[in-house]
Amino acid sequence: MAIWNLYRKQNSDCSTKDWAIKTNSDGSIGTRWGKTATHLPSLSTRNGIRQFDIEKQKRAKGYVFLAEVEIDDVDGKITFLKPGHQHAPQQVLVSQPESPVPIGALYWHIDCRAEPEVCVELGSYVRRLIADIQAMQKKEAYLEPDAYQNWEVWQQLVDLTLKAERFTQSGQIKQAHGFMPFLFLLALKHKGFAGIEIDIATESSREVTADLKAELEVLEFFGTDLDSIRDTAEILGLLKPKLNLASAMSDTDDYWF
Repeated sequence: MAIWNLYRKQNSDCSTKDWAIKTNSDGSIGTRWGKTATHLPSLSTRNGIRQFDIEKQKRAKGYVFLAEVEIDDVDGKITFLKPGHQHAPQQVLVSQPESPVPIGALYWHIDCRAEPEVCVELGSYVRRLIADIQAMQKKEAYLEPDAYQNWEVWQQLVDLTLKAERFTQSGQIKQAHGFMPFLFLLALKHKGFAGIEIDIATESSREVTADLKAELEVLEFFGTDLDSIRDTAEILGLLKPKLNLASAMSDTDDYWF
């Protein structure tokens, strides 16, 4: 089994989540994550970034290094090394001039540890957002009619939030899925439910903020821009509606004489 660096972060509700990283023999970076347990099931592989840089980003987010561990490639089982254990050093990459890392995909993670009433509120909000998205896709010309079906996670999240129970779920949004799943998750993140943590990250482990105006690079990845999706973003609560001055003035009596 490979050697990984294991990190842990404590959430505001005193729960914890773990994250592990290693450099593969081909220079790519492997990461695993999940709530603190004996296994780390979620796995991703990234290219074009150094392990050192990713670990620095994670430490800045509150993750603390725990230990070097072995993680089984099949089921993600964690084994802490015994004292005095010797292992081959991980490959050290020679520093190269930095260059922009293509997004490739978005990685998302939802950790719901909220109280039951908040879980119910989350479920209602998820179903409302999906209903809004389906309604928009029927009438907006710039939205693909079948775009809703492209991302298989829609129904998974509906099922998970119907139970009003705590859950953890993660996955990817690829370019072929379109921008709608991204806006959907961003709307959930923007809502800010207590006890529910929603993380979205790019291929280079850059955390995506809840401010859509700051994520033009992600919109470009999906082949769109802020102006093109403004109406959709306003309906989902990600942008404030623009004030139409011409319309506003037309409703005002003219007192000039």
